[in-house]
Amino acid sequence: MVNYDGQLVDKNSFYLHANNRGFLYGDALFETIRVVNGRLIFWEDHYLRLMSSMRILRMEIPMSFTMEFLEEQILKVLAEGEKNNSARIRITVFRKNGGFYLPKSNEVSYLIGTEFLADAYYILNEANYEVELFKDFTISKNMLSNLKTTNRVLNVVGSIYAKENGYDNCLLLNDSKSVVEALNGNIFLVKDKVLKTPPLEDGCIKGTIRKKVLEIINKIDTYECQENSISPFELQQADELFITNSVMGIQPITKYRKKIFENKVAKELLGKLNAAARFN
Repeated sequence: MVNYDGQLVDKNSFYLHANNRGFLYGDALFETIRVVNGRLIFWEDHYLRLMSSMRILRMEIPMSFTMEFLEEQILKVLAEGEKNNSARIRITVFRKNGGFYLPKSNEVSYLIGTEFLADAYYILNEANYEVELFKDFTISKNMLSNLKTTNRVLNVVGSIYAKENGYDNCLLLNDSKSVVEALNGNIFLVKDKVLKTPPLEDGCIKGTIRKKVLEIINKIDTYECQENSISPFELQQADELFITNSVMGIQPITKYRKKIFENKVAKELLGKLNAAARFN
């Protein structure tokens, strides 16, 4: 089942109109949230990011769109599914049908779907995980690139490239040829006692787990935290590289070209991220 504007409908039914603006123009935003035992992990951060993104895209935010209301709508879908401890939730918000590039209305609809997960909390995947640069297309350095819109064709093409060439993921570049993020999350680089991630000004997604990891690092005296541009040349000089997103938490990169990486810092941070998730 999915929740479409408050109504539970069969996910295999024709519940979206052919003139859906998210489908026709990518005029939509989404949030991917992890739910554990009925609790939405880092829900306030996801909610605030969604509201901020809607304002940037000049969508009309309904008075009913409170944290409590949307949480209730999410849990309504979960109640109809399998009885698992953990789930991946995606809420998509899109402008209502009508218009061409100029919409007839700024009012919105929403769609909530679920996918149940095997593990309750974040687990460190220590299997081989190789990445490469994806150079065919680049990310623009502007605020729209920070938003989780449904316009993800670059990520789709990059994912196909990764599969065709035997990579587990690819790293994306911006117009200035700086490393911005991975296909499915933010990127962190560890060198000695410095942890570095690209700034939002470089065009990376304003990730919720990125934010949480930065907060965790800033509380640890052992490490210095930097939000600075990362050049491709720095990748092979790093001690560690890892990717963050809301579903997997932290994914260590084990190989980039000829360089093999360790995962000591990623493992330490994952434990602290799980602790933060339990008490958020």
